[in-house]
Amino acid sequence: MKRRLAAGFLVFLAVLVLAGAAGAHLLLTDLPSPDTLYERQTGVSSRILDRHGRLLYEIADPHAGRHVPVPLEKIPLYCRQATIATEDADFYTNPGVDVRGILRALWINLRGGEVLAGGSTITQQVARNLLLSPQERSQRTLLRKLRESILAWRIARTFTKDEILALYLNEVYYGNLAYGLEAAARTYFGKSVRELSLAECALLAGLPQSPASYDPLTNPDQARKRQGVVLGLMVEQGYITPEQAELAARERLHFAATPFPIEAPHFVMYVWAWLEREFSAEALYTEGLVVTTTLDLDLQHTAEDAIRRHLARLAQASEESGLREVNNAALVALDPQTGAILAMVGSPDYFNPAIDGAVNATLALRQPGSAIKPLTYAAAFTPDADGRPLLTPASVILDVRTAFPTREGLPYV
Repeated sequence: MKRRLAAGFLVFLAVLVLAGAAGAHLLLTDLPSPDTLYERQTGVSSRILDRHGRLLYEIADPHAGRHVPVPLEKIPLYCRQATIATEDADFYTNPGVDVRGILRALWINLRGGEVLAGGSTITQQVARNLLLSPQERSQRTLLRKLRESILAWRIARTFTKDEILALYLNEVYYGNLAYGLEAAARTYFGKSVRELSLAECALLAGLPQSPASYDPLTNPDQARKRQGVVLGLMVEQGYITPEQAELAARERLHFAATPFPIEAPHFVMYVWAWLEREFSAEALYTEGLVVTTTLDLDLQHTAEDAIRRHLARLAQASEESGLREVNNAALVALDPQTGAILAMVGSPDYFNPAIDGAVNATLALRQPGSAIKPLTYAAAFTPDADGRPLLTPASVILDVRTAFPTREGLPYV
């Protein structure tokens, strides 16, 4: 009997060891190394600037979004504090994992329930978003939670807390194709992260939990409520005073007119078309090209204003005379010394389909009229290879009706 019990115990022990080994194999198989984060290459959006370095447009990959990494020291302290208060209050003291969250997940799993999302530390979110595959990220299982926690524990022992925070703030998704805080600042407020106020930092810090639900462009009321929650957490954790929170909550926020603001759109599209001929789409979307153009944004605004005022005068004249209203115009200003484009207005409103506003009228082919005559005569007076011009002051030209053949086969008279 004793031998039978001993044999049974040994079998049980062997099964337990094998089960543990199988579990460890599942946990550790194909688990990426945190060191790969050092080599991680994230696509960086390209930027088109005017001659003074002012942003005209940012070219973002429509599938990967906008991404502009910045060093942690360039991110305002309020933004860092708002994120920590919201996502991971004891970020600087925890081991990188939420031990209570893991135990809770184990308990739920043992009871046969579903492992719920949420409760992850900033380090766990970095592990999940940057090291796990998209397929594994979508799984809500105990195995994924444990693999994520192991990775987070390893990351916490490979990187400093500031390095982990920088990774998070430069990679987390804020909605509207904006990845990272710099891209989010430009998308929602049309400014750099360095210029953000406490109120703006608090609003952005609340977005990663549910970017669509708290989108300030489509759900401003929900975004404001979420901002209030973030400010409250910052007060609780001693980052700001109740008075500062109240002032920030009352601050009027000015959002960008569009998630992808653009200046001089006709000129930008003209430059973009040239870039696509010279560079690959991958280079434009991922290599962070900085394209400094000849355009002067101040002159561009002056040109746009001149077009609007001129059309307003023509509209008034048309109304008084009963003639057809003029609703479109274009302007291009060049530097006469270099030929550089200083301003380009292809239509009064690029976004108005009623007038085909996206069509750049400055690039349309036109009959030159008599303006071509000096060039024609200059070509005729230029000596050929033998040193003889086609025409001289002594040449006789018959002033008679003449028909010239055309490629279409019809005579040009």
